[in-house]
Amino acid sequence: MKINHAVLHILDFESAVNVLSQRELDLDTRAVRSFVTSHLRRARTNTDNRRGTFAENSAFAGELKAFLFGDRDFIDLSQQIAEFFSSELARADKAESTDVLVADFEDDDEVRWFAVLLMASRTAFMHEVAREGGEVRNDIAKRYAILPAPSQKVTSFALVRASSLDILYQDKKRKIAGEDAFIVPDGLLQCATGVSGKEVIDTVTRVVEQVAEEHGANAAVALARAKAVVAEKVEEDEEIAPWDLAEEIFEDEPVLRESFESEMREEQLPERVPVERAVVERAPVRNHKIRTDTGIEISFPAEMLKNSEYVEFVNEPNGLITLSLKNIGSIENR
Repeated sequence: MKINHAVLHILDFESAVNVLSQRELDLDTRAVRSFVTSHLRRARTNTDNRRGTFAENSAFAGELKAFLFGDRDFIDLSQQIAEFFSSELARADKAESTDVLVADFEDDDEVRWFAVLLMASRTAFMHEVAREGGEVRNDIAKRYAILPAPSQKVTSFALVRASSLDILYQDKKRKIAGEDAFIVPDGLLQCATGVSGKEVIDTVTRVVEQVAEEHGANAAVALARAKAVVAEKVEEDEEIAPWDLAEEIFEDEPVLRESFESEMREEQLPERVPVERAVVERAPVRNHKIRTDTGIEISFPAEMLKNSEYVEFVNEPNGLITLSLKNIGSIENR
């Protein structure tokens, strides 16, 4: 990852003093660079990211374009962003002191992004060493304005891809002037909001399981097949067309296919949803885990259900299920 610019602004509602930085962060300092890089990478690769599209009249889109074309100063733009959040958060029913991290960076694939992260401050207890009467006394002190740890998720942020102005964001609902509001997509970005790739995958798998159970089909088999199909589609095109999945998931079961399509219409998902490959690299999508009523737990790659030479479910005449694991070269205790 390459960080071109990064700055931190402080919105302190405890002391009612905002400190807007006039200089960028010193990225030559190892601790600073590590902190900023960790948070930017977590935001960029977060599988829960929602997508958005700038509205035609978005003022922020115009300001960002000016910066990307070299007509706007980074610090000046970042201060304007911080001032916007200051005015909005000051009207919140519960004002939280927040640090605003603004950055211009290139991710691990050399794609350039503009990022805005809201880092809510927290309190923490720390040890403190003092001298009293010539003797050392260890004490406990309460500290305010503690930044989120590099391993901690940030709940409100926005990433804008420089080349296309595609938006990835997350936000939490806040009470602003007594009304529920999302200040990142609706306030700062002024964008039309969309669903995340993870939400689409979760919806598809939930509907598949529901349809299979309602029609007495093997839900474990249907769900594993759905995961394998989704993973394959994303690998090919980095997008999912929910309506096109039924044909492959329920290939030989027209009744289930029609039921699935009917349920999906109720969900009102977009016709096509971009999904990054990183989303399906997560184990819950690539792998399928089952647990039997006898207490046995098994996890296997979802795609293996396409080939009965490795995994096979058989519905016995007595209503029980036989699961066969075949062609195993070795077994390792885990």
